[in-house]
Amino acid sequence: MTDSWVALEPGTDPAERANQLRRAHADFTTSGAVARPVRPVVAASWRRSARARVSPEGTARVELVDGELGSYRAEHPLARVMPLFRELMSTFAMDGEHLLAVCDAHGRLLWVEGHTGTRTRAGRMNFVPGARWAESAMGTNAPGTAVAVDRPVQVFATEHFSRPVQPWTCAAAPLHDPHTGRLLGAVDITGGDRLAHPHSLAFVQAVARAAESQLALDRGRAPGAGVELHALGRNEALFVAHGRKTRLSRRHSEIVVLLASHPEGLTGDQLLLGLYEDESMSPVTLRAELSRLRILLGAELLASRPYRLTAPVDADFVHVQRRLAAGAVSGAMSAYNGPLLPCSQAPEVARVRERLAGALRGALIDRRDPQLLADWAHSTWGGEDLDIWRALVAATEPGAPERAPAEAATRALDQEQSAATWLQPPRP
Repeated sequence: MTDSWVALEPGTDPAERANQLRRAHADFTTSGAVARPVRPVVAASWRRSARARVSPEGTARVELVDGELGSYRAEHPLARVMPLFRELMSTFAMDGEHLLAVCDAHGRLLWVEGHTGTRTRAGRMNFVPGARWAESAMGTNAPGTAVAVDRPVQVFATEHFSRPVQPWTCAAAPLHDPHTGRLLGAVDITGGDRLAHPHSLAFVQAVARAAESQLALDRGRAPGAGVELHALGRNEALFVAHGRKTRLSRRHSEIVVLLASHPEGLTGDQLLLGLYEDESMSPVTLRAELSRLRILLGAELLASRPYRLTAPVDADFVHVQRRLAAGAVSGAMSAYNGPLLPCSQAPEVARVRERLAGALRGALIDRRDPQLLADWAHSTWGGEDLDIWRALVAATEPGAPERAPAEAATRALDQEQSAATWLQPPRP
């Protein structure tokens, strides 16, 4: 193969190639050895799929349904380029009896459109909106593998790890936020053997580039429509309004976080209780802080009676809360950049911080996804989280190269925390 990311070169017999790969897949699922005909990108994906304990007979699980799916899609950045996808791909999909699919950065399908009969057949394996097709859940497949390796990929027939998917061929390309470089998801074309041609991979790559260009031109927010608040993993929040970035002081960060948590507004007494441990703190101190904050942000953005932000707030910690509420654990983890204002001792900020971290880590433990658990365990804030390390060991396949380091870290933390407990003086 001249291009390992293309499934079949022109002139290759699809039936013969599919038979070779079917035998290789059977050998791999029984012995763990990858035969020579398998492309390197597919072999690496099979190994990752096996480590994630993906069943070769598995079916995708639908994670988002009805209202949850609708609200999640509505706020997803790729919703803004769906008209472009339809314009560029709908005729190709309908004429070729193919499907257009768009997934998020965690392999969850958001849209699946195209030929009616093909959609019906695809629905039997849960290739439907809301279903999780991440590589760690469904094994090798174009949209899931494209977001896993962050580059365009084509998957032909029996290259799919899951046997129910092996009658299909697909090609997908990842999409990124043109302003931040963040992975947003992937666009995919799925159908029969005719999609094994190199042109289908080039086609989805061109569509992805066009979509990123559209996103670069459309920031998706009219001037003055709202503000952004970045407070996760920061002691001093970043406030963005009208394209202007303002780094807030620690006290102002706490105030804005509380106001973002309560868009209906807070009275002065409520703010005092949320900010100060000492309930006897004078309201004059708070009014002085709010006066300085109003000058900093602009009088039009901070109202009083009750105190509130007058524009919609796009807060990073609220994103995490919404994704957790929708059951989108992977999405919540990707948006979580660390504890909320980690050094803040304001009582209400501490409660929000602890609730958010507790809900996320609990969801990670319940999900038992080794990659998500490893992301938390190896983060700057999760390195000493013994429960997460234990969950990571339990979720990692015996014999996997990642398991021994996880077991060693768990033992070391267990001993360290046991020693610390033993050294503590007895309570009176």
